[in-house]
Amino acid sequence: MTCDYYQLATPGVQGLHPYQPGKPVEELERELGISDSIKLASNENPLGPSQVAIKAVQAALSESARYPDASGFKLKKVLSEHYGYAPNTLTLGNGSNDVLEMIGRAFILPGDEVIYSEYAFVVYMLVAQASGAKAVVTAAKNWGHDLAAMAAAVTDKTRVIFLANPNNPTGTWFSEDALRVFMAQIPERVIVVLDEAYAEYVTEADYVTGLTMQDEFANLIITRTFSKAFGLAGLRIGYGVANAAITDLLNRVRQPFNVNIPALEAAAAVLSDTDYLQRSVAINRAGLAQLEKGLAPLGVSWIPSVGNFITVDCGANAAPVYAALLQEGVIVRPLANYGMPNHLRVTVGLPDENSRFLTAFTKVLKSGNKG
Repeated sequence: MTCDYYQLATPGVQGLHPYQPGKPVEELERELGISDSIKLASNENPLGPSQVAIKAVQAALSESARYPDASGFKLKKVLSEHYGYAPNTLTLGNGSNDVLEMIGRAFILPGDEVIYSEYAFVVYMLVAQASGAKAVVTAAKNWGHDLAAMAAAVTDKTRVIFLANPNNPTGTWFSEDALRVFMAQIPERVIVVLDEAYAEYVTEADYVTGLTMQDEFANLIITRTFSKAFGLAGLRIGYGVANAAITDLLNRVRQPFNVNIPALEAAAAVLSDTDYLQRSVAINRAGLAQLEKGLAPLGVSWIPSVGNFITVDCGANAAPVYAALLQEGVIVRPLANYGMPNHLRVTVGLPDENSRFLTAFTKVLKSGNKG
């Protein structure tokens, strides 16, 4: 091969590294020759999918030879009935990541500035860099967003600001008042993307979704997903909510048929399963309490979380701890690629999975694998 194909790629893509997902159970067991492993690495719903969603998928499979409804009319109608969204404010995506990438294609030019926080979801960086934009990364405050610093970082070149509430991978969050003060400082020409992938899990009294503010701030885009509390991560379905003009622009860059038929049907169906959502939230809250109680005697600290995960500070390089946990058949998520080399993110599992992690983690720490 005489051609250097890397040099043919755009400058932004040349500097990218592929997204690092959590290690699959099958891969771990194949590599180590073990069985009965558990995965607490990817913030998946431990309940598995709703039976209502499963039935919807099964019914939809007979239409698999046909293209899906590119407009997503049925799901938009259900979302409108459930949350009060106007259908012309909705953009459907192959997961909410897809919507984030549409925003990049629609609004970010080479040389623009994109603001996001230290320790924020890595896809914001990927979108900015692939677009040829300059990333302006503001220092975190108590592991979360410093909204004042982010507002102060806005310049004439700022095109998009990415916020996450709650934030992944730290589980931190900010209040309605803080968001409202922030939005009031941002010029209307700057698009603010509020990623609410974990919003359904939050029960704190002063947390309010940005969806309540969209009539006030025309530059606000909310992204949501069915991957977490609704248990459809494997079907890849999410959406964005924005004013009609922004939505029209996003749909101009949206790939045709970007959401498949089973995903559209499952998402429309699961919104009616209020019992499933309530159980998801309840088991997550109990699981966070279980993990915190189990971690307390171990001499480690963690970042208080309102998501469906908890991020643990091992006190030193967490890579040996992560590797030792794999030997115990427990997969968690190392965070060195987020600039947090001492931390591991642990998804909340079922009670026995949480216990399995705590037992393995205790064993690893006592064995001296502390980094």
